[in-house]
Amino acid sequence: MSGVSKACCSADVDISSIPPVVSKGYQAKGEYKTINGLKTYVTGPESATKAILVIYDIFGFFDQTIQGADILATSNEQKYRVFMPDFFEGSPADISWYPPTTDEHKQKLGNFFQTKAAPPNTLSKIPNVVSEANKLSPGGNGFQWSILGHCWGGKIACLSSGKDNKTFKSAVQCHPAMVDPNDAKQVNIPMAMLASKDEVADDVQAFKANLQVPNHVETFPTQIHGWMAARSNLDDPEVKKEYERGYQTVLSFFHQHA
Repeated sequence: MSGVSKACCSADVDISSIPPVVSKGYQAKGEYKTINGLKTYVTGPESATKAILVIYDIFGFFDQTIQGADILATSNEQKYRVFMPDFFEGSPADISWYPPTTDEHKQKLGNFFQTKAAPPNTLSKIPNVVSEANKLSPGGNGFQWSILGHCWGGKIACLSSGKDNKTFKSAVQCHPAMVDPNDAKQVNIPMAMLASKDEVADDVQAFKANLQVPNHVETFPTQIHGWMAARSNLDDPEVKKEYERGYQTVLSFFHQHA
């Protein structure tokens, strides 16, 4: 089955249920724990039986990304424990490198993607992160997991949802980087993709066409790559509105599939 999830087209999650988005000086609701040796932002009620692994973008922990994790944790009638590990171990990319306007920035960004952000480096860490995080579940019985990735993290979420996936029940990509329509053929769980105006439209359409699972693929035509994470300018009313709508869409999808 493919096509748009009914939940994404309904009032399943009312926008009013999302707490007011804070433009500046956001105060995180969660806490940092060490999970499998990685500093990890953890938010959401300890009683939650479902969890979301959030893969940040290459810029690491930013207020906009942390606020998004808090929204995911508690805005739905279904509560989630949300885990966002620091896979870059305190050395994310510098946000001034993007978009790369100088040769130096292009070189630094390219080097970062080839080294720290090479997908195998992160994918290999996920099983142990999930295993250790499961000890925090009620009774230590383990969570029912979904995964969400921003930008570069979208690629990680996609590759984590391939034919060998037995960990995650659903997946979301927000303004994904490195979109490869061939990846879609391997996805074995319901998947949503929220694209910005900066992703290659033909790749997004081809990715959707290749999905063989329930899906919701939507482009937010006024938004830049990164509007739901570190590059979101929440002082801009249009960005703030679409940031809210993006998270509402994600929550609707997880509500049906997580």
